[in-house]
Amino acid sequence: MAHCIVREAEAILDQEFPVLDKGFIRLVDYLGGDERVVQAARVSYGAGTKGYREDAGLIDYLLRNRHTSPFEQVLLTFHVKLPIFVARQWIRHRTARVNEISGRYSIMKDDFYVPALDDIALQSTDNKQGRSTEPLDAKAAGQVQASLAQGQQQAYTAYSGLIEQGIARELARINLPLSLYTEWYWQIDLHNLFHFLELRLDAHAQKEIRRYGEVLLDITKKVAPRCCESFERHRLGGVSFSKEEFLALKRRLGHVHGSAASPEPALTGKALERFEEKLRR
Repeated sequence: MAHCIVREAEAILDQEFPVLDKGFIRLVDYLGGDERVVQAARVSYGAGTKGYREDAGLIDYLLRNRHTSPFEQVLLTFHVKLPIFVARQWIRHRTARVNEISGRYSIMKDDFYVPALDDIALQSTDNKQGRSTEPLDAKAAGQVQASLAQGQQQAYTAYSGLIEQGIARELARINLPLSLYTEWYWQIDLHNLFHFLELRLDAHAQKEIRRYGEVLLDITKKVAPRCCESFERHRLGGVSFSKEEFLALKRRLGHVHGSAASPEPALTGKALERFEEKLRR
């Protein structure tokens, strides 16, 4: 395989793309792009790919039919600055290589995430994991901002005091809050990056990690634009149905009648709600 150089990716290497109030993402390095996916696929599938002479068509075929291994040939390395509570969600994707700054070796910076006024809301009444879509009024949200900032400053002042006393850094750090910013290098292949983005760009994901997902996707488009186009078409813009949901869809379209209908019960409750939500999407 020839070495792949992507001019658009070269142009943004080491640039900081801001996220949230103090965070950022930098593309540190990459290996391969659209061309590498095509090269890998044609080696793997040989004569079977002759009907897909156009690179974009081949990539679209591979992604649509979930032939994932060619996408694993592309690697991206990011430098990310993010709040610890976002990092704890992010790290659950165990298909990447991670090196994170250590509070045992380094003095942590006085950098904390404070949500914007429009991002402050009450607990959702129908989503145990998320916030309401309606933000608090500006006055109440401002009070929340002030309370968060005050608690953060108190925690960091106490941390700094322990450091000045010579207390071990690994102990001094333990009361620092989840809003503290951390940094890491994160290396992942394109297939697993797409899986990360599919989950973290979903409307049910926490808003803060969605913001990181949006910037990651924008950067990745510079490395592998055709792959990202297919990803957006078939994964982000697509919907999959379970066996029961597909039967319900056929019933709704009038393709299941009378004795030909499956004896399986119709969708009810939460299952029906999820089905209806997919139809709305």
